[in-house]
Parts: sequence; structure tokens; C-alpha cells
Amino acid sequence: MPLFFRKRKPSEEARKRLEYQMCLAKEAGADDILDISKCELSEIPFGAFATCKVLQKKVLIVHTNHLTSLLPKSCSLLSLATIKVLDLHDNQLTALPDDLGQLTALQVLNVERNQLTQLPHSIGNLTQLQTLNVKDNKLKELPDTLGELRSLRTLNISGNEIQRLPQMLAHVRTLEMLSLDASTMVYPPPEVCSAGTAAILQFLCKESGLEYYPPSQYLLPVLEQDGTNSRDSPDGPTDRVSREEVEWQEQKMLEKLEFERRLELGQREHAQLLQQSSSQKDEILQTVKEEQFRLEQGLSERQRHLDAERQRLQEQLKQTERNISSRIQKLLQENQRQKKSSEILKSLENERIRMEQLMSITQEETENLRRREVASAMQQMLTERCKNRLMQMAYESQRQNLAQQACSSMAEMDERFQQILSWQQMDQNKAISQILQESAMQKAAFEALQVKKDLMHRQIRSQIKLIETELLQLTQLELKRKSLDTETLQEMVSEQRWALSNLLQQLLKEKQQREEELREILTELEAKSETRQENYWLIQYQRLLNQKPLSLKLQEEGMESQLVALLEELSAEHYLPIFAHHRLSLALLSQMNPGDLAKLGVSEAGLQHEILRKVQELLDAARIQPELKPPVGEFLTPTAPQEPPESMRPSAPPAELEVQASECVVCLEQEAQMIFLNCGHVCCCQQCCQPLRTCPLCRQDIVQRLRIYHSS
Repeated sequence: MPLFFRKRKPSEEARKRLEYQMCLAKEAGADDILDISKCELSEIPFGAFATCKVLQKKVLIVHTNHLTSLLPKSCSLLSLATIKVLDLHDNQLTALPDDLGQLTALQVLNVERNQLTQLPHSIGNLTQLQTLNVKDNKLKELPDTLGELRSLRTLNISGNEIQRLPQMLAHVRTLEMLSLDASTMVYPPPEVCSAGTAAILQFLCKESGLEYYPPSQYLLPVLEQDGTNSRDSPDGPTDRVSREEVEWQEQKMLEKLEFERRLELGQREHAQLLQQSSSQKDEILQTVKEEQFRLEQGLSERQRHLDAERQRLQEQLKQTERNISSRIQKLLQENQRQKKSSEILKSLENERIRMEQLMSITQEETENLRRREVASAMQQMLTERCKNRLMQMAYESQRQNLAQQACSSMAEMDERFQQILSWQQMDQNKAISQILQESAMQKAAFEALQVKKDLMHRQIRSQIKLIETELLQLTQLELKRKSLDTETLQEMVSEQRWALSNLLQQLLKEKQQREEELREILTELEAKSETRQENYWLIQYQRLLNQKPLSLKLQEEGMESQLVALLEELSAEHYLPIFAHHRLSLALLSQMNPGDLAKLGVSEAGLQHEILRKVQELLDAARIQPELKPPVGEFLTPTAPQEPPESMRPSAPPAELEVQASECVVCLEQEAQMIFLNCGHVCCCQQCCQPLRTCPLCRQDIVQRLRIYHSS
């Protein structure tokens, strides 16, 4: 815990600002303003009061500091007698001085955003006060002496806890603007307060029994007054001006002109006095600087003395702590020795008690031996008696067991007969269920083969697979272009992706329709199988296998094995009948272009290019390997396939992207496996897509999810 507490010192920047403002105010030719705001002051320095008093400052600005009181100790409010504007907003003032009324020249008082709980009653002595701002404080009521401020034009009491206005405020006839929280007011009522300043003053005048007049009729004397306070009659101005009053006003005007002439002479004399006092002011400033320097030296010396004293006290505390720790160590050692001695005494006492117990145990053992001999004799007699009783009970139980065995043998025969009947029933049920199960399995196998062998269904599946691959490649290309910030082809890629996604949805619908048609065919076949023909589904399965024409089978068997393997590798085995019908070979295919394949019926653009590329690779490999050369005349020198036109090129990106594994944009670990419809993006794995409702790439709603099975 620290031994000394210090007040929070202002920062170096705030201290420099205070010194600069003080020096600026003391320079010759400076204006009447002393601005020491934003200097992190906890109290107004003594030099500021001295500067205001000596240099006759009229504006004092001390806002945005940490002031808790306006006057420090040994300072008088009379030093600010010439101040006309006092700005104290954004501080921590809790109260204003009780003798605030001594500032008779004050015209503007701003204490906004402080901690004031009440205003002093002497505030009514500020006869020249025109603006009073007490906004955002903790005031609960206003003093009645506010009614004596006959020059007040603006009053702001909003942001407080005030619910009632003093009735004496009706005597302030010059009030032009009154700001308050109308919703929290009780007197006057909220509806009156919401109507404006004029309605509030009319209400207060009516409550006080006065006649209300607009503030414009009272402002002229206030604006013309020069250090004097004119008090109006509570009855208000009269409507007519008599001749005596006119003469009185003319006389006042003459007196005013005479006063201005005298004032001008006084100002000239004052200018001469200022010239004479300028040298005295410099001397006073020099003496003030010397006094301030001397005070700073004294403070630094005092600070050094306090630091030395603090170090000395810290050394004493450390020495005291060391002494206390040594004493505690000695006490602990003494306590340890006492514990050891007490343990020795305790062990001796335990040894004595143990010896006494051993002596008592010997006597008890003799008595226990005698008791054991008696107990053993009694136990032997009881065991013999129990043996006789057990033999009798065993004889009775054996006789009963023989009778029960005879009864139970009859019951077992009955149970075995019932069990044999139940086994026969179970075998019969098992045979029936096996027959039914085999029929159902045959039906399921037939349905799977029918879907697999259906040409339209296979074409739809292959088209769906190609579209899924192209969507995956488009998504990879789109991600790559986003990472490279290429926006030129982004719109074209999005249009292609939308077209592919729409085509994928259409193919899914066609696939579902085809499956429904196949189910209807299966239902019709099942209706025909009501004749309970044996192995009905096996017969239908064999018919479906043998459904292809014999001529087409022969043509397919005559095709090149490499071409058949190529189509099976590309999942295009459903095009085997087309290739067999047109008797296509690898040599003919090497001379064809994608347009020729499209005319033959291969409609997928990506599949067209892939078939031609694979054929070219096979022919190149056959030329490179001499042992696999074809017979003379079988192949002509293959010409390079023509470059397809721009309209026939696949919409998917180049084949290099197919090899790259697309990772999930959410977890960045698994491969992307799900297609989001309607947008067509392939960007998430199966696990991460479950909680998603919108696509992570385009933020569109997910209507349907479709999983892609990547082929290795």
C-alpha cells in the first residue's frame, strides 16, 4: 500500500498549453480574454486570478477541465470583478460559491455538463446577467432569486431533474428563450411548457396576478444601460407617453450625451494612465515571473526532500521487515523444538500404557482359554445333534424327489411333443417367408436391371454426370478468377453456370419422370404375375438381358476392343449401338471432328472432345510402340483433328482443371461434393452444406442439394 497519495498531474502537453495561455494573456496588446481550457486542471491556478485582477480581463474560459470548485483556498471572488463572460462547462463542479453575486459585471454564465445540485441564492445579485446555461446537471429546483435577474434574456435548464419553476420567474420581463424538458414538468403543466417561452411566462404572470407584456418592450433599457440596472414597474409600461415623460426622456438624453463626453475625457485620461502603467505592468510581470520561478524552485526542492524522506522510510520499512522475519524464524525454530520434546514425552507415555495393556492381556487370555474349552464341548454336542437331524431330513427329501421325478418325466414328454409341433410350424413359416423374400429380391433385381438397361435413363444419367463435371469446373474457374480479380469474363461464366444449372434441373425432372414410367411398367408386370407363375421375375430378368437384337450384338462384338474400352472408360457405353451401326473405328474417328460426332448422335460437347482426344492418344501410343504396329493398310496416317468452331466448344474450362481437387470453401479440408441449385455452384462438402441456407459464393437461397460422386 503506498504511503503517500498524489493528485493526478496534468500531462506535459496540458502544462505547456497553460503556460502558453498565461504568457499570451500577459503580453502587451493582448485582448481581454484569458483561455485556460483543456489544460487538465483540478483547480484554477492562483496566477489566473492575479492576471484577471491586474489586467482587467473580461472573458474567462476554463471549460473541459477537472474542476471540482471554482475558488481555490486563499483566493477571493473579487479578483474576477471585471469578468463579463465566465465559461465553466464540461467540468466536475458540484456547487458554485455562495458569494457569486459579487460578480456584478457578469453577463454570460455557462456551467453546462457539471455536477451541480443547487444554485446559490446570491445569483439574484447578478443584475447584468443576460445568459444563464445550467444544462445537464443534477438540479432539482431553482432559487426564487432568479426573479431578480431583470436583464436575463436566455435561460437553459434542460437535462436536469427540475419539475417546478419558481413563480418569481414571472418578474423577469426580458426573458426571450427558456429551454427545459417539457415532458417531465409538473408546474407549469407539460402542455404549457410544450407551447414555448411566451406561453410559460403568460402562465406564470397569470399565477402571480401580473399582466404579461412581450420581452421586446423591455429590452431597449437593458441594451442601453451601461453599468446601471433599470428596474421596471410590476404594472408594466403605460400605453400613452405624457409630455412630462417626453421632457424627462430628453433631459435624460442630454445627461447621457454629457456623460458620454465626460466618459471620453475619462478614457483619454485612462489611456494616459495606461501608458504610464505599462512600465509598471512590465515590472509587476517581472516580479510575478521571479516569484513563480522562486515558487517552482521551492516546490522542486520540497519534492526532492520528500523523495529522500520516502526513500529513508522505505529503507526503515525494509529493515523492520527483515527484523520481523528473523524473529518469526526464531519463533518457528523454538516451536519446532517444543514439538520434538512433546513428541518424546508422548512416546514415553504410550510405551507405559502399552506395558500396562500387556499385563492385563495375560489375565484375560487365561479366562478366554477356559471359556473356549467349555464352548468347544458344547459345540461338539450340538454338531452331533445336527448331524442326526440332517440325516433324517435327507431321507425325507430323497423320498419326495423320487415322487417328483416320476411326475416330471410325464410332463417332459408332453413338453417335447409340444416343442416338436412348434418346430414344424416354424419350419413351415420359414419356408413361406423365404419363398416370399426370394420373390421380392427377384423383383428388386429386375427393377435395378430395367433402370440400368433403359437407354433413355442412361443418357439422362450420363448428361447429368457431364453437367455436374462442367459445373464443378466452372465453380473452380470462377473461384480462380475471383482470386485473380479478373472481372472481364465473370459475367459470361455466371451465364454459363445458370444455363447448366437450369439444364441440370430439367434433366433431373426427366430422370424422375423416366423412373416413374419404369415403375408403372413394373406395376403392370406385377399385375400380370398374379397367375403365381414360378420364378416369374427370373424369367423377366432373362428376357430383359436378351432384349438387344442379334444383329446389333454381332456388330458390337465386331468393334475394336480398344474403342469399346474407351467408351466404357468415358461412361458412354450407351453409344456402343451407334458406333457399331456406323461401323466406326479408331482410324475413322481420328479423321472426324466434334461436328461429325454430333451428327451421329453424340450430343455432349465435352464428351465429343474427350472421345477425339482419347482416340488420338491411343493412335500416338500405337505409333510409338513398334511391337504394337497395326497391319499394313489398317490405319492411314491420322490427320490432326480440326479445331472445332467457337460455338461447338465445351462451356467447361480446359481439361487441366479436372485433375485439380476442389476444396470446400467452408472447412477448406474436404473436397467439394454438393451442387447448390438454382445457382449451380459446387463449393461445399457434404458435412458443411447441411446447416447452410444460402450459397457461400453468391448468397442466393439453396432450393436443392445434389451430391457429386468423384470418379477416381
